[in-house]
Amino acid sequence: MKMKVLHVVAAAGFSLAALAHGQAAPAQGAPAPQKATIQPAAPTPAPGAQAQPLKLQTLGQPPAPKPIVFPKPDPANFTASSPSKKDVDTFLKQIWGYDPNRIWQVEGIKNTDAPGVVQVTAMVGDKVTQQTGQTSFFVTPDGKHAIAGGQVIPFGADLYSANRAKLEAGAKGPSKGAKDNKLMLVEFSDMQCPHCKEAQPIMDHLAKDFPNAHIVYENFPLTQIHPAAEKAAEYGVCVAKLNGDPAFFTYIQAVFDTQAGLTPEATEKTLLDAAGKAGADASAVKKCASTSEAKAAVDASTKLATDLAVHETPTLFINGRSVPLNTVPYDALKQLIYFSANEAAPAK
Repeated sequence: MKMKVLHVVAAAGFSLAALAHGQAAPAQGAPAPQKATIQPAAPTPAPGAQAQPLKLQTLGQPPAPKPIVFPKPDPANFTASSPSKKDVDTFLKQIWGYDPNRIWQVEGIKNTDAPGVVQVTAMVGDKVTQQTGQTSFFVTPDGKHAIAGGQVIPFGADLYSANRAKLEAGAKGPSKGAKDNKLMLVEFSDMQCPHCKEAQPIMDHLAKDFPNAHIVYENFPLTQIHPAAEKAAEYGVCVAKLNGDPAFFTYIQAVFDTQAGLTPEATEKTLLDAAGKAGADASAVKKCASTSEAKAAVDASTKLATDLAVHETPTLFINGRSVPLNTVPYDALKQLIYFSANEAAPAK
């Protein structure tokens, strides 16, 4: 469930701030697929004449897109000594490099009237849609932050390492998949959140498509709007403690399947039933969930989310890069994961 909306609009849809958070939109205006038809059968050939084979006729084949050529940058637009063009390119590659159809060119790095604040301008293009646009952002005097679309985001050669370090140290929730953290996918979720319920098939697909991923579930109950979420999280902590991580993932699926039962009158029964479906002793889980240890585990997960500036659920971190899970098309999400893992996507 969204607590804070982070929508930013830029020319031709090229939003630096949005893409820094992994938001990506499906291509617009892509050429229509080719249609193949079979020509009507030829007349019966005369005796002794050779029959002509049927031919496939392709209709509506789009012409090959022309390469996008940006105007040559004006040297007068490069008045700042720092950051360098290489610094900016490295920064933009981390944000946009996952998309093979996205190209850009730095147009200017200029000093502003505010001491130490630098304005960066870039042209951006999409090879498929042939759309181009211009985006700009400001780099703060410390060289560690950028301001884009009203948001402050990290700037530098390694945007996501700080988040990744926090997750490697603090993401101790139930997990599945690989044991190592070479590819670490951490989901922050709320069991009473309808959007989180919708995201579970996505996470299931990711687990199948990326068996080398270490997938971690972290509780982030939004108690202001979901009064049953914290109790559901505490029960989940105890299911994992008493019956292991596989039982926990069965438990959360059972909770999502019966999410409508998380009402003041039926929450406890709903959670006890879900624990039973996970193979846990429901009475033992109930007793465990009332302890300070169970609450402390949920509080620690919530604090980790806060430290990482998570504003909505479900949020997925891909090796430290945050992605609002339900807003990214699945193919783009996979590209982000391959890119973050420094792997090439398999050829289709």
